[in-house]
Amino acid sequence: MKVSDLFKIDREEIRIVHFTWIAFFISFYVWFNMAPLATTMLKNVGWLTAEHLKIFAICNVALTIPGRVIIGALVDRFGPRLIFSLLLITMSIPTFVFAFGNTFIQLFISRLVLSVIGTSFVIGIRMVAQWVPPKHVGFAQGFYAGWGNFGSAFAAMTLPWVALTLFGSFENGWRYAMALNGLVCLIYGIMYYFLVRDIPKEGISKLFHFRKAEKVQPMTVSSYGDLLQYLIWSAPLVGALGLLVWRLEKSISIQYAYVVYGGLAVFYIVHCLKVLHVNLPILKRGVPEKDKYAWGNVAALNTTYFANFGAELAVVSMLPMFFERVFTVSPTAAGFIASSFAFVNLFARPLGGWLSDYMGHRKRTMLVYMFGITCGFLAMSFIGKWGPIINGVQTVIPQFSGNWWLIIAVAMTILCSVFVQGAEGATFAIIPMVNRKMTGQVAGMAGAYGNVGAVCYLVLYSLVDDKTLFHYVAAGAFFSFIYCCLFLKEHKDAFAEE
Repeated sequence: MKVSDLFKIDREEIRIVHFTWIAFFISFYVWFNMAPLATTMLKNVGWLTAEHLKIFAICNVALTIPGRVIIGALVDRFGPRLIFSLLLITMSIPTFVFAFGNTFIQLFISRLVLSVIGTSFVIGIRMVAQWVPPKHVGFAQGFYAGWGNFGSAFAAMTLPWVALTLFGSFENGWRYAMALNGLVCLIYGIMYYFLVRDIPKEGISKLFHFRKAEKVQPMTVSSYGDLLQYLIWSAPLVGALGLLVWRLEKSISIQYAYVVYGGLAVFYIVHCLKVLHVNLPILKRGVPEKDKYAWGNVAALNTTYFANFGAELAVVSMLPMFFERVFTVSPTAAGFIASSFAFVNLFARPLGGWLSDYMGHRKRTMLVYMFGITCGFLAMSFIGKWGPIINGVQTVIPQFSGNWWLIIAVAMTILCSVFVQGAEGATFAIIPMVNRKMTGQVAGMAGAYGNVGAVCYLVLYSLVDDKTLFHYVAAGAFFSFIYCCLFLKEHKDAFAEE
């Protein structure tokens, strides 16, 4: 697939890709509508504090973790068309609630529920994989995800302007700007159902067929060793939610926290029992050779998405405030500057997928990107240096004075983002190769690990300063680089024509 093919809208598969990235774009535009307006909310809502905003930022990625696993299974069972439409329509409701909420509980719950919209990514992965052959799937997935992810940058670039210009003042304007998000989400959710189909018209090609799962159930594995790994790698998905609850203990009753801890423990036990119930009979009978796959690939891709998309979510959530505080610029200017990190999604993520297709070795491409992320975040840590401690809070100030340093900081941000987004494209160029029957579930688990990374990094961010956060995300990327070196394997049909 070439860039020029994207303009051939007379082809149904091209229209599907475009309609799907637009749906993903809208979901990200809604998902990240708080970050560019965070300081405005802080100034205009009397009871709101910086601590509240950090809590909302963590909530913003919380339920995406179990949601992506569940949505992945639902997509494999019912198809992406129905699930994507329902998701956009239902997620417009918490968007409206957050826009006009007046209490901490209203904002807290609506933000928590709204985090489910982050599962949209998994749906589109299945839709695109269903229409594009393996040889070109890297570019197609990269284009879908890159232009979809641009929704977060578009929110950072436009929402402060919309709130100020279209709705008169920031005091109430931020509410109407967010409500506009919800309206767009609702309308397009209805439109998407009538614009796309899960498969081409019957008879177009025998290659295209939607293999629906017989029922919603856990992933099946190829060996007893893989079964043990599956149970182990499922634990962090629940543990991240426990980490979130731990961070929120000061804001909620400790009794409620213990109830949630207990609920999470029960959920994990039930999940393990279900996994064993599904897999043990299959393993006893013997897994057919054609259904076998390497669980090490799933685990390795979990680490890459933890380190790249998890870092992106965390950095996008804090970057507008980082630039506003460090360089003392206006919220609108900070939003535009910070949007540079997500702006490169337009070309960097498709580039990562295309390189994975073009270079002829998907693992090697993945390794180059993960090492680049490590270096990129280390470079971003040098944008600022530690300043004085004010009211017990460690401040970060520019490494050097002058506007020229701001320009260099933006350049560092863009270069780092090229590697981050490219690595995401390379990750999802590999995922459809792991096990095509379970593309939704594999994408769901890897996608959930992206949110596990976001929760871990955002919890760390609530405890440390901005400069230290960049050190942590660089360390996470380097760990993934080592893990992929050891366990990621190239799939034999990674470049098949069909």
